[in-house]
Amino acid sequence: MEAARTRHARELFAPLGPTYDRYARLLSFGQDPRWRSFLVSRIPADAHRVLDVATGTAAVAIELARAGPARRVIGLDQSPEMLAAGGERVAHAGLGGRIELREGHAESLPFADGEFEALTFTYLLRYVEDVPATLRELVRVVRPGGTVAMLEFALPRGIWRPLWELYVRVGLPAAGAVVSSGWRDVGGFLGPSIRGFWRDWPEPRLLDAWREAGLADVEARRMSLGGGIVVWGRRA
Repeated sequence: MEAARTRHARELFAPLGPTYDRYARLLSFGQDPRWRSFLVSRIPADAHRVLDVATGTAAVAIELARAGPARRVIGLDQSPEMLAAGGERVAHAGLGGRIELREGHAESLPFADGEFEALTFTYLLRYVEDVPATLRELVRVVRPGGTVAMLEFALPRGIWRPLWELYVRVGLPAAGAVVSSGWRDVGGFLGPSIRGFWRDWPEPRLLDAWREAGLADVEARRMSLGGGIVVWGRRA
């Protein structure tokens, strides 16, 4: 049975597929593509079979494929609407032969143990009910020694936190409303969602959960004054 949190995320973002990448870039002041590129750079060049979970419009999947000429990528997402937009992007990029998009859920991956040499996921853990169980499931499908990497929004520290609060409380909802009612709803949702996740999963606790899921050499890098974070590790 689909969890309420997962269903809400799917319904919230479903209408935004055709405009998602354009406005995610604008509303993040151009930082979202930069974060994605750093995420992809954490994946070793010799990882030839990679799974991208919560692939959305396939932006990360496309970068993964471009980063390795012999690489095959499967992009998985719960939203058929986002996958439809992703399929158009993959075709436009001429990567239909190397990227396969599938509908599915991170909590129950339709793949065998150790099937992939690396795995990425983006803006996922805020939308699952059981973070440790989801991490274990993600790690399960990666071979020993393979890399797992994630991208997520983060909370800036110090003097930047009040500016972040002002933006997510006022600026982001207002800017979203200019675009569409759907983006207005996303603008009002993101601040509480990000704040609530890091309240429940402060960085040290989250990194411990990665290690407990079977990952070693776990590292994290905050980006853009702390507004984003990339975490990566190796399956033990």
